[in-house]
Amino acid sequence: MAKQNVAEQFVDILVRAGVRRLYGVVGDSLNPVVDAIRRNAAIDWIQVRHEETAAFAAGAEAQITGRLAACAGSCGPGNLHLINGLYDAHRSMAPVLALASQIPSSEIGLGYFQETHPDQLFRECSHYSELISSPQQMPRLLQTAIQHAVGQGGVSVVSLPGDLASEPAPDKAAETALVTTRPTVRPGDAEIDALVRMIDSADRVTLFCGSGTAGAHPEVMQFAERVKAPVGHALRGKEWIQYDNPYDVGMSGLLGYGAAYEATHECDLLILLGTDFPYNAFLPDDVKIVQVDVRPERLGRRSKLDLAVWGDVRETLRCVIPRVRPKTNRRFLDKMLKKHADALEGVVKAYTRKVDKHVPIHPEYVASVLDELADDDAVFTVDTGMCNVWAARYLTPNGRRRIIGSFSHGSMANALPQAIGAQFTDRRRQVVTLSGDGGFSMLMGDFLTLVQYDLPVKVVLFDNSSLGMVELEMLVAGMPSYGTSYKNPDFAAVARAAGAYGVRVEKPKQLAGALKDAFRHKGPALVDVVTDPNALSIPPKIKADMVTGFALSASKIVLDGGVGRMLQMARSNLRNVPRP
Repeated sequence: MAKQNVAEQFVDILVRAGVRRLYGVVGDSLNPVVDAIRRNAAIDWIQVRHEETAAFAAGAEAQITGRLAACAGSCGPGNLHLINGLYDAHRSMAPVLALASQIPSSEIGLGYFQETHPDQLFRECSHYSELISSPQQMPRLLQTAIQHAVGQGGVSVVSLPGDLASEPAPDKAAETALVTTRPTVRPGDAEIDALVRMIDSADRVTLFCGSGTAGAHPEVMQFAERVKAPVGHALRGKEWIQYDNPYDVGMSGLLGYGAAYEATHECDLLILLGTDFPYNAFLPDDVKIVQVDVRPERLGRRSKLDLAVWGDVRETLRCVIPRVRPKTNRRFLDKMLKKHADALEGVVKAYTRKVDKHVPIHPEYVASVLDELADDDAVFTVDTGMCNVWAARYLTPNGRRRIIGSFSHGSMANALPQAIGAQFTDRRRQVVTLSGDGGFSMLMGDFLTLVQYDLPVKVVLFDNSSLGMVELEMLVAGMPSYGTSYKNPDFAAVARAAGAYGVRVEKPKQLAGALKDAFRHKGPALVDVVTDPNALSIPPKIKADMVTGFALSASKIVLDGGVGRMLQMARSNLRNVPRP
C-alpha cells in the first residue's frame, strides 16, 4: 500500500470531521490537496469562480447543517479572496475550516512571488490561524483548528505550504477523537436565582430575541406565556422565534417594523435572549436589562446590564420557567399586541394592496408574492441592503424555512454564493435568493457555478438600477444621492446566454406566473424583476435628526431639478411613514 502524503492525510482528517465538500479555486500550491480530493470518494471538490464565493458557500452550508464546512484558496491572492466570506462566517458563528495554501516553505520571509502571511492576515476573522511548518505537526494542528471552529463557533484557518503538502506523511499519526458538536452551557445557580428575583419583581417584561434562540422556540413561548411578555426579535432571530408566536411584536432596528421598539422601551424589565443586536440607539437606557448569551464576551457590550447571564437560552429558560411566579395581568402585553397590529396594517401591508397596475413594480409586492409561492421548507438567501428590509418584513418563517444573509457582517454579494452552499446540502430542497442588482452583479461570475453543477437555485433579482440602501443612507445624512445608480443589462438574457432559465418581469400581472415557471424549472433559474427605485425603507421609529437630514436632501434634490423624483418618492412612501 502506497504511503500517504501530507495532503492525503489532511483530506482524510477533514472527512473524519464530517466535511463533505471543499469549495475553492485550484492553483499551484493548492494542487496536491485538490489531487488528494480527486482520489477520495468521501469528499468533493467544488470549483467556484471566485474564492469569496467559496467562503460564503461554506459559511452557508455550515449554518444549514450545523456541521463543519470547508473552503480553500491557493497562495497569496487566491486565499486573500477568501477573507470577506470568512469574516461573514465568523461573525455568524458558522463553523468553517479554511485552507490557505502557502508559497514553498523555504521561501517564506524572502519576498517570494505571491508571498503573503495568511497565518497573520486571517487572525481577526478567526478563532485560530496557524502555519503548518512540518509534516509531523500537521495532524495535531489540523485537529486543533477543527476543534476551535466547532467548539467556539466560527472560523479556523490553516496555512499549508504547497511543498509540504506533497511530502510523505509521518508514520503512525495519531487518530485522536475529533470534537464535532458543541455542548450546552447552563448558568450558575447564583445567576438563575438573581434572574428569577428580577422577573418576579417586574410588572412589565419584554423579551428581545436573536439567533441564540435557535432550538429554544418552545421554551421562549412557554416563558412568554408565564410572564405575559411581548416578544420582539432582531433580524437573525426572525427565523427562530417569529413563527407560531402569539406574543410577537415584530422587529426593532433600522430594518424593523411593528411595536418591538415600543415594547422594549415601555417595559420595566427587558430580557435580551441570544442577541448581539448592534444598534444600541434602538435599545432603552432607562429600564432594567438582563442579557442571556452563550458567548460571555458579548454580555454588556451593547447596553448597561443589571444582570449578565452566561448560558444557552434554552438551558437558561428550562431552569427559570418552573421557578418564576406566573403573572396574570396581560394589560402591557395586550397593549403592545394592539400597537403591533395597527403598525402592520398601516405599514407592512401598504405596498401589497392595489398594486397590480403599478409600474415599476413595488419591491414589497415582489417579496409578498414570493413568500406566498415559495415552499414551506425553502431556504432563502438574502442580499444586504434593501433586500434585507423586504425579507425582514415579508418572508414568513414557519419553523422549517431558513433565512440566511450577511446579517452581522453586512457584506454585499452574499446571496448567490450562500445559495450555492445551501443547495449543495440538499438538491431537492428549494433554495431562493433575494438578490439586489448591485450585489448580484458584484459576484455574477458564480452564476456560472449554478450552471456548471446544475444547481436548481432560483435567483429572484430586485432590479432597481441603484444601490437603494446607500441612497437612503445619503438622504438621511442630508446628502443628495450620488454614485448609487447602475446601467444594467437584461439579466434574464444574460442568464439564458449562460445556459440557465431566465425571464424578465416588468409588470405586476406577470410576476406570479414568472415565479411559478421558474420554481417548476428543474435547473438554475433567474427572474429579473424591474422594481421601483423610489420605494425606500422607513424605520419604525423616526428621530428628529433623521427627518432633518431627509428634508435637507429633499431640498437639495429639488434645487437640482429633481422635483419629479421627490414627488414619486413621496407617493411611494406616504402610506409607509409611521404616524405619531
